[in-house]
Amino acid sequence: MKKICLYFLIWRLALFALAYISPSIIPNFGARFPYYQERLIGTGLPHFIWSWGNFDGVHYLGIAKDGYAYQFTQTFFPLYPILIKLLTYITGSYLISGLLISNAAFLFGLLIFFKLVKSKFDEKIALWSTGFILAFPASFYFGAVYTEGIFFAMTVSFFYLLEKNKIMAASVVGMFASATRLIGLFLISAIFAKPIGKILPLLIVPFGFLAYVLYLQIEFQNPLYFLTAQSIFGQERETAKIVLLPQVIWRYLKILATTEGLPFFNAVFELVSTVFAITLLYTAWLKKYKLDWLTFSALAVLIPTLSGTLASMPRYIIVAFPIYIALAQIKNVAAKIAIVLIFALMLAASAVLFTQGYWVA
Repeated sequence: MKKICLYFLIWRLALFALAYISPSIIPNFGARFPYYQERLIGTGLPHFIWSWGNFDGVHYLGIAKDGYAYQFTQTFFPLYPILIKLLTYITGSYLISGLLISNAAFLFGLLIFFKLVKSKFDEKIALWSTGFILAFPASFYFGAVYTEGIFFAMTVSFFYLLEKNKIMAASVVGMFASATRLIGLFLISAIFAKPIGKILPLLIVPFGFLAYVLYLQIEFQNPLYFLTAQSIFGQERETAKIVLLPQVIWRYLKILATTEGLPFFNAVFELVSTVFAITLLYTAWLKKYKLDWLTFSALAVLIPTLSGTLASMPRYIIVAFPIYIALAQIKNVAAKIAIVLIFALMLAASAVLFTQGYWVA
């Protein structure tokens, strides 16, 4: 467990260091999102700290401060900004509160993930799996003002509690997860696989989501506002119909043939990440990983693609934890080291772009 804490510390310090030198690498700040002047620069904190609140982070900070006063922010689920607001009574800074919650939750999630994997495989596989998570090119989102850190902690805690047969406790964790991200609802698929003999756990998980839907109906007369607001964020998501994955992949092949620069990089990143995750989940299925792990992970990866775009997929797939175990089970150590190094280089590039205000996943 000390090794996990050390790995996390190295990861966190390395990302801060990359944010510190990012203005030297990319002098111009991208500024592709609103409110960064008042909510980030206005904090008076150095760039290598406030830059981890870029993009969606400014919206979570705005919700924490003012609630859903800003149009279309309803696409962001409420639990994370609520926690930020509560912690700010102690820290005095919304940004610092968001970073503390994300990073503390992620470290806790890593420790639980290590225990979960070790219980099913062995310590070596658990350590390698943890290393792959930290090196993954989009892992910096776990430590940003995003829900990834806390949602990962909830996800692995949910499955860890299920392994301990603590189904009611797992259901409560699932309830909080469904108030944090829409895919938290998919955790209910794991409970269906358990011979629980009672319906209450099945009802608890979606309660967080349903509470938010009820709030949206009462406050805005639109229970699906979280969905209909998606289109305003410029990711070309289709919310009125389902688009199948082969159609999306064909669309991306055309994008790759007609774009260049950062849009080309993002399209490659999104397409390769999606195919990579699906391939690893299929590998995990062939190796007969636990069905509840695979079901949730497959839903977490595939459902977002039905919106007709792979935008943000490198970020979405990072909670599909069986992919890291599948990588850890590669027999060739040199190959695993090579993958970690490639991941780390991509992580460095992505972190530099993100902290300088350029969209990555």
